[in-house]
Amino acid sequence: MSSAKAHWPDLTSMDKTGPGVYLHVPFCLSKCSYCSFYSCTATDTGIRQYHAAVLKRLNTLRHHAPWKSLTFTTIFFGGGTPSILPVPLLAELLARIKESFSITSDQAEISIEVNPATIDQEGLGKLRHAGFNRLSIGFQSLDDQQLKRIGRPHSANDALETYVAARKAGFSNISIDLMYGLPDQTPEQWKKILGQTMELKPEHISMYELTLEPGTPLASAVDRGEISLPDEDAVMEMMEITRETISHSPFKRYEISNYARPGFRCRHNLNYWNNGSYLGIGPGAVSAFEGKRWSTREDLAQFLDATKTPLSIEGEEEVLNHEAYFRETVVIGLRLTDGIDLKKLHDRFSIDPMTYYDKTLTHLIAQKLLKLEGWNLSLTKHGLALANTVMAELV
Repeated sequence: MSSAKAHWPDLTSMDKTGPGVYLHVPFCLSKCSYCSFYSCTATDTGIRQYHAAVLKRLNTLRHHAPWKSLTFTTIFFGGGTPSILPVPLLAELLARIKESFSITSDQAEISIEVNPATIDQEGLGKLRHAGFNRLSIGFQSLDDQQLKRIGRPHSANDALETYVAARKAGFSNISIDLMYGLPDQTPEQWKKILGQTMELKPEHISMYELTLEPGTPLASAVDRGEISLPDEDAVMEMMEITRETISHSPFKRYEISNYARPGFRCRHNLNYWNNGSYLGIGPGAVSAFEGKRWSTREDLAQFLDATKTPLSIEGEEEVLNHEAYFRETVVIGLRLTDGIDLKKLHDRFSIDPMTYYDKTLTHLIAQKLLKLEGWNLSLTKHGLALANTVMAELV
């Protein structure tokens, strides 16, 4: 494990970050055809058992290093579909996380993912009252046919109604998730969906290109020729539509797939991209601390048995040496449009990035994939479109 210490920034800015807590809620109404994340069907019994197991897990982790000595600045309930859980259980889980660890009180960003048609205005109001101050709504699309093709169990109208209900419930920090490059989607359809979303005036939008994950029903259907995806030119046109639309809006692209109004970047995810420390709780959740990363097994049954053998649910573990931790920090950090501060990187790792990467960095800059301005290194507009190629050179 690296002995280098992370230099956590001062939390005077909403965009500055520190360690975060992530709770993975594995339950879904149904499995989306593109999804490769660990999830399972919700049952009343399963939800009650999961809730009890999380409480037991928190009681164990609160006494263990390094979590007992860290001050967390963000909490994120993700999944799965966290909004499937009864609101009182969600409220209790949040309260117990706050009791178990040191959390920055007034400055903490506390997010929860919800899917349309899984929670009403009253429930959203109770979540806000419980302390959740940021909402991430999984629209994915505002076209009913596209939603059906990817197995989403809600309609476009459900998505819009959930957004309106969230505003009425008092949420003033709302993020919307969208996907492009969906089966048979055209650039014109994407332009319409993006326009409808912008009209809602959310604080944050995440826009992800559909990725075919091996073993998913969608990938199999594409392999069999039952479903066709837009070609590369169409996807590139969708990207250009996004760039043009955003350029005439209050939003700023701050990460490859994420856009926010000033002051509303997702601090929890910024910590990931800064390669900071985070605690993951729940089946399939990942934790990281100073170059060491480990996961909880993707097995709900084993997680539910954690009360009997509290340390037996750890899954894969990876310990990066100092240089590998440095390279990973560079690669992840370059996802941010602000890029990385090479001086701060040197202070953190005692490695000079220019000397370390030498000709590789010079070559990428000459190709106009990266740009160096003072101490700041970032992807160019061309580099953003070819980010995976750039990262492969630096990893």
